[in-house]
Amino acid sequence: MALGIIELREFLDEKVRQYNTTNFIEVDPVQIPHMFSLKEDVEISGFLTATISWGNRVSIINSAKRLMMLMSQSPYDFILNHRERHLDKLDGFVHRTFNSTDLIVFIKALQSLYISKNGLEGVFNTYHTDKSTQPAIHYLKKEFFSLQNPTRTRKHIPDPYNGSAAKKVNMYLRWMVRKDDAGVDFGIWDKISPSILSCPLDVHSGNVARKLGLLKRKQNDAKAVQELDKVLRQFDNLDPVKYDFALFGLGVFEKF
Repeated sequence: MALGIIELREFLDEKVRQYNTTNFIEVDPVQIPHMFSLKEDVEISGFLTATISWGNRVSIINSAKRLMMLMSQSPYDFILNHRERHLDKLDGFVHRTFNSTDLIVFIKALQSLYISKNGLEGVFNTYHTDKSTQPAIHYLKKEFFSLQNPTRTRKHIPDPYNGSAAKKVNMYLRWMVRKDDAGVDFGIWDKISPSILSCPLDVHSGNVARKLGLLKRKQNDAKAVQELDKVLRQFDNLDPVKYDFALFGLGVFEKF
């Protein structure tokens, strides 16, 4: 699809307006944190949902709903106040390769973060730079797994310093940091500028970005994220990650 820069930006802006609406919530995992009003419930439910966000979206949503039920629809209270006996009911939870062993590690790690690091927001506030959130994702993984844990669980938090596109965490950051008029993204973390967010790059958005000439790198990795960020920030330097709605919508809904 050969478009000039101005035409391409106008095309993508129109797709953002098309897909960045409340209708998007109904078919997307972002609906899970929208079930809650308490800030910490939104943060924790969003993080756990983002963590298992790969595969079929209906399956993701169903697994996330089950997870919220296992935590009695009060994820923050469960994280903060659970006892060992409460973890027994998590046995048997599984979403693809994320199982109850991983879940228990995540619950204990989140408890530690909320007790000693001012929660997830505190970690990202501490480690982001004025140009990027990617260093904060790297340090989130270090903080998260500072406790003793199975090696198998570490794969469930990506590290851009090891080349990962960190799609799920970048998506989570879009939810928490970006605030839009449509009310899809929450914007409850106000110490991080939306201008430094990175696009959640997956197979759909990557393929669309390449077809539109926004991305040349073939792998969906950390370098591809940097390349795409550079282009999208030229289109809108205040809210570049809004184009995630356009790229994802074109790929998933329009089979572009």
